[in-house]
Amino acid sequence: MNPSDIPAPAPDPVRTGAAERAYSVRREKLILFLRNPQGMLGLFLVIMFFASAIFAPVFATHDPLTMDIPNRLSGPTADHWAGTDQLGRDTYTRVLYGGRVALEVAAIGVSVSLVIGLVLGMVAGFGPTWLDNLLLLIFDAIRSFPTVILALAAVALLGPSLKLVLAIVIVTSIPSYARLARTSTLALKRTEFILAERSLGASTPRILARHIMPNVIGPLLILSAMDVPVVVTIEAGLSFLGLGVQPPTASWGTVLNEGYLIIRDTPWMVIAGGIPLVLTTLGFTFLGEALRDIFDPKLRKGR
Repeated sequence: MNPSDIPAPAPDPVRTGAAERAYSVRREKLILFLRNPQGMLGLFLVIMFFASAIFAPVFATHDPLTMDIPNRLSGPTADHWAGTDQLGRDTYTRVLYGGRVALEVAAIGVSVSLVIGLVLGMVAGFGPTWLDNLLLLIFDAIRSFPTVILALAAVALLGPSLKLVLAIVIVTSIPSYARLARTSTLALKRTEFILAERSLGASTPRILARHIMPNVIGPLLILSAMDVPVVVTIEAGLSFLGLGVQPPTASWGTVLNEGYLIIRDTPWMVIAGGIPLVLTTLGFTFLGEALRDIFDPKLRKGR
């Protein structure tokens, strides 16, 4: 018998229907997002933030460290679009390179704290009661310290640096993700499909990785999008106070600090350093709220 004469197996109608439903749900969510003007504006601002930070050398008009003393404290000109600082350095270029510092802190800080918080939250929610209570005690202890006070104590011991800013951001952000992951895990812990997996002998790591995490990660990703401007503001605030990025490295915080000292002579540095902070905050906030409305049908119906 010729193998080509063997009929192909009929497609499984159950799998086909499930795939079509999943595609329909994704398509509906995409349409909802595209019809949300606030979400589209947020996405545009977020793309601009990433593009300006990643391609700063392409968009820059000068070297961020090159001094031009004769043109110090100048206003916006055709050569210096946002004026110059007290050393004649181009403010526009320094703001662009400051965005790279903000992006580095936000990307590393949020992603690392998200992963650690997710793991600790699932372990707390799915583990024994004593472990849950111990982790909650640690989370509450961390959250009880104000970020600035913790930064001052760390700087007094280790000295200011970008790595220290990252460490502070990660440590102070973990409890928020862990608590949300713990709450979602507790809600799923007694569901029928989890009990069925446990009765079949599935190990705890397998249950957490294959069944708990896919149902928990969604809200955490939305929270992380809304936490990016918080992390960027923390970095700028610490650098403004002299506890983070140190001169001559360009940072939005250092630009604001240098502009504040000479604000009576020229306001352009404060304006140029403040605008990207405002736009970044609005962009990620709008995007996070749009995603939250899409992935939380109850919230959307309540509006």
